Amino acid sequence: MRLIVAIIRPEKLNDVLGALFKADVKGLTIGKVQGHGGETELVATYRGNRVKMALAEKVRLEIGVSDPFVDVTVDAILTSARTGEVGDGKVFVLPVEKVYRIRTGEEGRSAVTPVPRAD
Repeated sequence: MRLIVAIIRPEKLNDVLGALFKADVKGLTIGKVQGHGGETELVATYRGNRVKMALAEKVRLEIGVSDPFVDVTVDAILTSARTGEVGDGKVFVLPVEKVYRIRTGEEGRSAVTPVPRAD
């Protein structure tokens, strides 16, 4: 099981959600965040102190998936979020030790959405 954390441009959110839907990836959390990466820094002096002026608005997605869905999920995010410009974001894949579905008490792989379908 893995937790995929993606930081993307807000204007790419609908594209990413569409790509995840097409890849049959379900169950995610979305939040508005601010941050700074490789974007050009604006530095100003405020009351004698040098400060970075602006943090960029971003969207953070957190998606818990079973191992077979890691590559599918990452590929969907990378292809749909990419503009080719600085500030496109990052994708982190983190190991998950345990997961529980609160509603049913299921744990482990059966508690993670999605699970691979038998086709």
